[in-house]
Amino acid sequence: MAVDRDTLFDWLLRLGDNTLVLSHRVSEWCGHAPVLEEDIALANTALDLIGQTQMWLNLAGEVEGKGRDADALAYLRDAWDFRNLLLVERPNGDFGHTMMRQFLFDAWQNVLLARLKESTDQRVADIAEKALKEAAYHLERSRGTVIALGDGTGESHARMQSALDALWDYVGEMFLDDDVDRAIADAGVGPLPSTLRGEWDGIVNAALNEATLARPDSDFAQTGGKTGRHTEDLGYILAEMQFLQRAYPGATW
Repeated sequence: MAVDRDTLFDWLLRLGDNTLVLSHRVSEWCGHAPVLEEDIALANTALDLIGQTQMWLNLAGEVEGKGRDADALAYLRDAWDFRNLLLVERPNGDFGHTMMRQFLFDAWQNVLLARLKESTDQRVADIAEKALKEAAYHLERSRGTVIALGDGTGESHARMQSALDALWDYVGEMFLDDDVDRAIADAGVGPLPSTLRGEWDGIVNAALNEATLARPDSDFAQTGGKTGRHTEDLGYILAEMQFLQRAYPGATW
């Protein structure tokens, strides 16, 4: 069963927008991380995510067929046209908050990319295979940091529990199915988000147990990314990210 162009375009935007917005958030740590090693590691994570963004958004532009490439889709859209998860918009907070956000996303992305390697669209499968190598390293690092800080001092434990509690309401959105997801799944291009929950739970629960952190009782299924409804956080991100293109339209460097 084939998927129509508009549906595939919308779905690819979701993948590219997730990594684009998160890469910008992570890059905000450059020069501000608690130690040099973490500064370098976070900068490298941001670069990996930007590279993944370029692949997803270039493919989205190809599918759209209107001559827009990754740069045009990243810099020349308004906030309501973005399809990212609300989780990746959330402010960095302290270092522990950033790493908890990264871990929750990394666990989800690893499960998703592993499934996308089996996509009926070879272009999607090829991108997923390449991105998964980076995502696996990101997960190893963020998981280890969450465990070390959660099972560390009283101060670090309290901060990690606070971060988990604050971010948990944004988890549910990752596993919501809508008409786009169902069309993509029917065509074999990608999985239904709801089918990723069990494996994600396994990864997260095991890490939280090692970190001696209490998993919140329930999560509220946010729907912002799939409806184009975002928080003021995305507006702040785009104001920074798109400033030069908006100040000097069409300029090149």
